[in-house]
Parts: sequence; C-alpha cells; structure tokens
Amino acid sequence: MLRIVLPKGSLEHATMQLFAEADLAVERSSDVSYSASVQDPRVAEVRILRPQEIPVYVADGLFDLGITGRDWIEETSSDVVSLGELQYSKQSARPVRVVLAVADRSPVHDVADLPQGVRIATEYPRLTQRYMESHGVDASIHLSYGATEAKIPDIADAVVEITETGRALVAAGLRVVETMLISSTELVANRSAAADPVKRHAMDQLATLLRGTLEARGKVLVKLNVSAADLDEVLKVLPSLKAPSISELSGTDGFAVETVVEKAGINVLIPELKDRGASDIIELPLSKIVR
Repeated sequence: MLRIVLPKGSLEHATMQLFAEADLAVERSSDVSYSASVQDPRVAEVRILRPQEIPVYVADGLFDLGITGRDWIEETSSDVVSLGELQYSKQSARPVRVVLAVADRSPVHDVADLPQGVRIATEYPRLTQRYMESHGVDASIHLSYGATEAKIPDIADAVVEITETGRALVAAGLRVVETMLISSTELVANRSAAADPVKRHAMDQLATLLRGTLEARGKVLVKLNVSAADLDEVLKVLPSLKAPSISELSGTDGFAVETVVEKAGINVLIPELKDRGASDIIELPLSKIVR
C-alpha cells in the first residue's frame, strides 16, 4: 500500500533501530542495499536514500511517506505534509541546529555584522540565501560537499553548518553567531497520498507505532505492593506519567501499585520505596507507550 523512503547516512542506524523496536523491522540484502522491505501489510515498498533528496521525492509522488529532517524540507522548499516530529537524531533525542559560525577571533557577533560580499560555505545554499536576504546581507554563497568547518578562513569567512552538540565547531576553532533553524526529524507524506483516507489511516497507524516506541525510551514500569498504612508515604515519592494505578490485594489490607517512571533515577527511587514500606518491587522494561 505505502511506498516508504528512509534516510541513508547519519540518521540511517538510528532509523533502522527505531523501526526494529517498533516491530517494523527493515529487511535488506546487505547494509549498503538501497532497496528493502518491511513485513507489514501496510508497507508495499521501502527505499533508503539520502535525506537531502527525500522531501523532493515525497513531494513529487515517488513515495507516499518518508523520514527526513526539517532542514532539508526548508532547503528544498518541498510541498509535503508533515505528520509530526519524531524525537530522535543521530546521537540523541534532541533536535539539531543549523547555525551561522565564524572563526572564534572574528569581530562578527551578529548576522548584521557580516560585511557585504561575505563568503559563506554551506551545504544549505538556498536556505542560507533566503536567510541572508531577509537580513539585508549580500553574501557570496558556495556549496560545500563536506568538511565545511575546515573552510574558514582561507576559503570562506563564515559557514552555515548543522550541529547537534556544537563540539565539532568548537574543536575547529569556530564560534556560533546565530541559530538559523532548529531541525527535528520529521515524518512527511505526499500531499495526495495523505488525502487518500485509506493511505492516511495506514500512515497514522505506522506513526502510532513509531511515536509509541520513542515515548517508551528511557522509561520503565514499576510495580510494587504496599500496606494501607504505608500507601500515602509510598505515593509521596512515586513519580508517574499520570496517576499511578492502585488496586486492592485480595485477602489483605494492602494494595498493588504500578506506574511508568523515568529510568534515570530508578537507582535512587527503588531503595526509597523500600524504605517507605513498599515490597515485591519489580522494574520492567517498556517497548511502547501509546497514549
């Protein structure tokens, strides 16, 4: 039913891991194959291509559904339907930034400080051109095919580059002047395909699996038993996404309690629960949380 295109390159491993965890494992003959499949009746075809191309191909109707970054949607000005952000990137769940950077010793501290005719190297020439024009800067913009940060000062006066942590820019002796765009990974659809009720329903179902998987990351299910006398003390320290589930234990004056909590801090939480009277504490991993 759905023709899907997934990103090759920096997002590739994280995307394949996400689909596998969502029970949508992508199968291909080798790690370098561009054709793949998903054993799901809603998925007819899977291709793996560069994220720079994905918005254009989805907009043109070559694919119904794709995953790419907001940066490439903006760079290509592609007319796609966004089905929402997917909170993951190459290294973390944080979005990445498209930034304007200069040499650390440069007198430039704001886009307005850029001289007319400034040389800018970037993988985002159209996005950069629009941004500079909107700030009244006449820039000479050159397409970079990589190692962009190495082009200052001999080849360029400034660069427009993507960064997740900023460490690579600092290591190259550069300083961020402005954040031009905050870019998250997005699930995008062809406009005509998204208007088809059957295809849109399939898209939304796949999105539910992907988002549910991302929501479960870093969280665990905690189950415990506690007496009626100690219940209030336990609830004081028990965090939850919503209210914890509480049910009476048969034949006792106690309760069974369960809730979803962040994995971070569980090493402190479990002993504290025990100190307050909880027993039979169980920590369980989660694969999906669907709200």
